[in-house]
Amino acid sequence: MNVVQKTGVHGTTNPLKTLESFGQSPWLDFIQRSYTENGSLKKLVDEDGLKGVTSNPAIFQKAMGQGTDYDAQYKDILAHRIVDAGTLYETMAIDDIKAATKVLYPVYEATKGLDGYVSLEVSPYLARDTHGTVEEARRLWKAVDARNLMIKIPGTDEGAPAVRTVIADGLSINVTLLFSLDAYKKVLEAYIAGLEDRHAKGLPVSGIASVASFFVSRIDGKIDKKIDDRIAAGDKDAEALKALRGKVAIANAKMAYQHWLDVTASPRWQALAALGAQPQRLLWASTGTKDKAYSDVLYVEELIGPDTVNTIPPATFDAFRDHGKARASLTEDVEGARHVMAEAERLGLDLDGVTTSLVNEGVASFADAFDDLLGTVAAKQTALLGNALVKTTLSLPADLDKAVKASLDAWRKDGTVRRLWARDATVWTGKDEAEWLKWLDIVEDRLADLPALEAFQAEVKQKGFKDILLLGMGGSSLGPEVLSETFGKHDGFPHLHVLDSTDPQQIRAFEKKIDLANTLFIVSSKSGGTLEPNILKAYFFDAARKVLGDKAGSHFVAVTDPGSHMEAVARQDGFWKIFYGEKQIGGRYSVLSNFGIVPAAAAGVPLKLFLESALHGVKASAASVPPAHNPGVQLGTVLGVAATQFGRDKVTIVASPAIYDLGAWLEQLLAESTGKVGKGLIPIDDETLGAPALYGSDRVFAYLRLATHPSAEQDEAIRALAAAGQPVVTIDLHDKRQIAQEFFHWEFATAVAGAILGIDPFDQPDVEASKIETKKLTTAYNETGTLPAETPFATDGVFSFFADAANAAALKGETLAGILKAHFARVGAGDYVGLLAYVERDYATRAWIQSTRLAIRDALKVATAAEFGPRFLHSTGQAYKGGPNSGVFLQITADDAADLPVPGEKYTFGVVKAAQARGDFDVLAERGRRALRVHIAGDLKSGLDALGKAIAAAI
Repeated sequence: MNVVQKTGVHGTTNPLKTLESFGQSPWLDFIQRSYTENGSLKKLVDEDGLKGVTSNPAIFQKAMGQGTDYDAQYKDILAHRIVDAGTLYETMAIDDIKAATKVLYPVYEATKGLDGYVSLEVSPYLARDTHGTVEEARRLWKAVDARNLMIKIPGTDEGAPAVRTVIADGLSINVTLLFSLDAYKKVLEAYIAGLEDRHAKGLPVSGIASVASFFVSRIDGKIDKKIDDRIAAGDKDAEALKALRGKVAIANAKMAYQHWLDVTASPRWQALAALGAQPQRLLWASTGTKDKAYSDVLYVEELIGPDTVNTIPPATFDAFRDHGKARASLTEDVEGARHVMAEAERLGLDLDGVTTSLVNEGVASFADAFDDLLGTVAAKQTALLGNALVKTTLSLPADLDKAVKASLDAWRKDGTVRRLWARDATVWTGKDEAEWLKWLDIVEDRLADLPALEAFQAEVKQKGFKDILLLGMGGSSLGPEVLSETFGKHDGFPHLHVLDSTDPQQIRAFEKKIDLANTLFIVSSKSGGTLEPNILKAYFFDAARKVLGDKAGSHFVAVTDPGSHMEAVARQDGFWKIFYGEKQIGGRYSVLSNFGIVPAAAAGVPLKLFLESALHGVKASAASVPPAHNPGVQLGTVLGVAATQFGRDKVTIVASPAIYDLGAWLEQLLAESTGKVGKGLIPIDDETLGAPALYGSDRVFAYLRLATHPSAEQDEAIRALAAAGQPVVTIDLHDKRQIAQEFFHWEFATAVAGAILGIDPFDQPDVEASKIETKKLTTAYNETGTLPAETPFATDGVFSFFADAANAAALKGETLAGILKAHFARVGAGDYVGLLAYVERDYATRAWIQSTRLAIRDALKVATAAEFGPRFLHSTGQAYKGGPNSGVFLQITADDAADLPVPGEKYTFGVVKAAQARGDFDVLAERGRRALRVHIAGDLKSGLDALGKAIAAAI
């Protein structure tokens, strides 16, 4: 804008400066860093008599989103802090406001606190939140710490009581978004009442300033359109309507000023004035001319009067300097203004309705502008951080892409991301979800505890342990397993092993891997009551005691929730340390809590770097980041919308070889969180990619790509799938440590997907059902010395077949081939096949199950899950039983080559595993799932070989 002082057309002084002689203060509705820094703002003060500055999100969006004014500060902040977009914006905005207050402070002093103010708006998201507005106003007031600051608060029904509260606190307030006389009366009353409240507390009322921002031109915009529409329709009152065009807004403002005159003349106000109180001045806002038929300075020239302010947009400011004419217009023809208002009412122009809609539109518009501003900041932040952040790329079919964008915009308009971060359970089902959201801030919590964690890490190194054996299930084990498989062994630290099985062969294999005398055992159990960690602890504590004697406890660490049974056991057995989890974090969301960070520390993972990478993920999905720029919301929306609107509920996880194990953790997170009440996402992990023709229309592909070590085969397969119209989400990680970001990224996305699915993503009802059935069977064994008898419905050589009555009736046949053929004939389009193997999970069995699942996929063109029991019971088992009834399951059990005792119990590990398999099947059957169990007698390898061939023949 032009800052050169000019004389008016008649050679008079600058029209802007003449406003002061009429008692009006010109303010500028504009702020920009370069404008302040290059002296332009000061020129306006010196040459044009500028007396104040107002800002709003739209102004900041233009300032921060265009040019390079802010680049240096962006870079400086991001080099030293890990922040969200909202904090980044606010830090820079506050600096701008502070700089402007310094320029305007001489005006503040010269006018004894009447002028010289710079306004900073509370978050537009708080326009309907009284308490939130009060808290934010106080916080911003303290952060800026300038006497000539005004906090802007919207004059909504919720904003008015906030104004009263903060005026009583002694803050100076600009009340914005006022359109109607009634709304103005409320905020003027709030100001006076706030001063009275303050005086009643014995506090001074001097030094507090307030303006009421009364919007003008927007009213004419609405009213004039109504007039034009009616005239065009041939309204009988066309001439009377035409006479009101361009006059209602000014008349409305004059009526507000008349009310102000009445109030300030009242004894009530005079009593406050005697105590040094300043009147709340009317500030004319929205004074740029929208209609080209009117003078470009109409809303300045016609509203000039004592004790008022006009906050003028830059173009209008320049125009008034150039050709404006100042006169005492505000009190001219007041009766004419009353007539205009009466005519507007007589003619049914519905000014009340117009002003109500303008308030609602204004609130929405300011929120939209704030979304744009924060989106601009987030985009700039992402670009500047570069490879410090993972990168998400969506390749979606046009119909899915359109639906995803619509859902993202709905989340934006409804403020759902902010509601999620505010722990609003109605984002989901409105039950107890708010009690399970501690994972949202656990990263910062763990960073705060970093000294203690690093001290533990140093102690582990100093003690010279060679191995770590973590004993746990589900969320307590899968996260640590990802860390072990991804990072391997760190120099100077023990090797981390993770055991999450009751298979006696597997337990024995792990026991052989480790040196008991030099092993640190981490017993990981949230509730402390989970069967598997308790019996694994009993076994290895007994084994360690045989080697270490009374010192066995010094080799054990517990990670458990406070007050759990495991805590009591750890104290009783003299464990070296006990680390606590958070009761408000479910197991599958616990990897960034002590359940993941304690094993990471013991294994030598650089904790600060790891947690800081995780924090980048947290801030990228923060409440302040609009959905379209929020990676957690984007991913969750793709998953949720694809499942609910397009039947694409098979989330196929593809991960680069170096980070392959992320899929196992993701399986639990997705399945256990979403698979319930007949809905859910079915994760498909480690299913080697094939040609596009092998896939139906029920898939979404999630490609976790390690950019530094990608697989050329995976890249090519993913490109082909995207080209064939399959939805693909590609997430590029730039180093292995960024799995920490992905942990939070997917946790947040899962919570979002759960909201779209309409379920509670934090309970797991069907996991509990399997536990109950297993408990019945192990109790029966302890009482009788045997598991309850069961009879196969058919046998064929080494194979015995078990099913409930309904499934057995559907599986006609007496041979392995016939029964399998009947079973797989039940698979239809949109189904998936689950292979559930209760056998030792080693290289040979993993190779077998992988080749078998791929044969099924290629033949039937359906998704396949390859799982090992009992570990999957705490993972995908929830979705198999509680999710959509689209699974066809083949459970595989076998004789154990050897068994192991459970110290203190009659049952053995083999008995527990058998009970778990039977309990699992019983619940599948009870849920009406298509399921078959085949038991292999004798040698496992030959039995699996024969079974694999029979499956290949059957399909």
